[in-house]
Amino acid sequence: MRLVIARCQVDYAGRLTAHLPMAVRLIMVKADGSVSIHADDGAYKPLNWMSPPCRLQESDGVWTVANPAGERLVITFDQVLHDAAYELGTGPGLVKDGVEAHLQELLAEHVETLGPGWRLVRREYPTPIGPVDLLCRDETGMAVAVEVKRRGEIDGVEQLTRYLALLNRDPLLAPVRGVFAAQEIRPQARTLATDRGIGCVSVDYDALRGLDDPAARLF
Repeated sequence: MRLVIARCQVDYAGRLTAHLPMAVRLIMVKADGSVSIHADDGAYKPLNWMSPPCRLQESDGVWTVANPAGERLVITFDQVLHDAAYELGTGPGLVKDGVEAHLQELLAEHVETLGPGWRLVRREYPTPIGPVDLLCRDETGMAVAVEVKRRGEIDGVEQLTRYLALLNRDPLLAPVRGVFAAQEIRPQARTLATDRGIGCVSVDYDALRGLDDPAARLF
């Protein structure tokens, strides 16, 4: 990971245009190639970003980040206050809480609740940046990556977006579409998912648990 604190301005051109005026900001470049620009407020959400796959080119105080879709993020530096690289290594991954882990397990066992004719390919399907919760095939045979959360937030949509970018590079899987499944999906997360062509499914955890209850199956 590379962390840069600098006085800079940022211009984005793609589906729309956006401009961040000159100010001191934190720029984060991760090992997966993603670039994000942060202020000292606004919690975890970056002011602007570029998800992988993308390419960073540095030249004369200007960084240009471009992706295959033709979107560009141009960072123009006035003063660099800090520039350092850190090797974080391979992390152990997210340890899910009991409800979220069980929800993933139940969906894997009853994947048809996501859609009639669906079948499970694999749980925890590996990618270079972590495992996809569920890899499935829908009723047409198309590959579907499913990210399972107890509470569906924006960061979960971002996580699934990164997985889809990698999975769609695999000619044996592509095209791969995404589904964001959660007990509760926040409106902002649903809006972002819809914008990125990702489906959203609200999951009834208690109803799924009932499917595993032998007594419930008698009625």
